[in-house]
Amino acid sequence: MKILVCIKQVPDLESRFKPDAAGVWFSDTDLAFRMNEYDEYAVEQAVRLREQLGDSAELTVLSIGPDRVVEAVKKALAMGCDRAVHVQDTAVHLKDPWQIASIIAAYAGDQGFDLIFTGMQSQDRGSAQVGVSLAEQLGVACATTLVGFEYADGAITAKRELEGGIKGVVKLRTPVLVTCQLGLNTPRYPTLPNIMKAKRKEITAIPVAELLKEEARTTATSFHHPAKKGSGLILEGDVGDLVEKVIGILKEKTSVLR
Repeated sequence: MKILVCIKQVPDLESRFKPDAAGVWFSDTDLAFRMNEYDEYAVEQAVRLREQLGDSAELTVLSIGPDRVVEAVKKALAMGCDRAVHVQDTAVHLKDPWQIASIIAAYAGDQGFDLIFTGMQSQDRGSAQVGVSLAEQLGVACATTLVGFEYADGAITAKRELEGGIKGVVKLRTPVLVTCQLGLNTPRYPTLPNIMKAKRKEITAIPVAELLKEEARTTATSFHHPAKKGSGLILEGDVGDLVEKVIGILKEKTSVLR
């Protein structure tokens, strides 16, 4: 079985973001980067399947971006992926989800992957479109927002998170693509021996120009901080007094009690 897991490197959410010079994305100066959290669940589930199948399976990790994404790729290799593909693209932030999916599809189209894992969405753009668009372009079945996964006899059983806390269970035969959600598993920490092994694993570099064939369907026009609003009001004291203060403020400053 051939397995592909797609990952993205994103800024650490504790970073201080500011617009870049063009005003259409964030400046990556002085930012710390990490593997997208949802993609960590995807890598962990792909590695678990690789371990379940043993030598009959091969697991490839793919990431698109500048040279720094190799750091995230190496973490995936240390977690248990067999080999890696780095699609070199210094302007990946300017491509829309359809283009990103098309780049992956151009690589994966003739590789014969039986199972493709992606994160549910990225923590920076948050479109949740790349996985489903990739499935559409490859013409394979797709199950999203997985919180449970089982594989047996060429088919997967996927538990999906739906609205209102409801769970749905679907069964699909391979080839299939799944997107992974919080709660699916607990991603492992790479051990030192596996980190050392990862340094010897193959990373194939491919220029994005060899794979990108699609034009953008959406364009980012602005990236900016939200407008500042009025400051909050902190009240202190006994509960009875606070109730009277809140009622007074609502009468004076709003139309709620008028």
